[in-house]
Amino acid sequence: MQFFITAYDGLDDKALERRMAARQAHIERGDRLREEGKLLYAAAILDDAERMIGSLMIYDAADRAELDRLIKEDPYVAGNVWQKIDVRRCKTGPTFAPKR
Repeated sequence: MQFFITAYDGLDDKALERRMAARQAHIERGDRLREEGKLLYAAAILDDAERMIGSLMIYDAADRAELDRLIKEDPYVAGNVWQKIDVRRCKTGPTFAPKR
């Protein structure tokens, strides 16, 4: 199953500071999940001033329970970076489909 996740950072004055503190661990974990075929795509969401304010990801997970576990284990969740997370089912086109 594929899932599209949009996760928005907090709006407080410390939001970017929390993001930067957890960023390296978040990226390293994302690299590992990509190698495992779990993370198909990811990007930072930017505001009009090009500041990072959130994240978008496309995951390939066995089911919603696995996806929930993957999200819960993300350093941005542990670091209280993401304040609003929206999850939707999706299906990538053949160009981006995971290789099995």
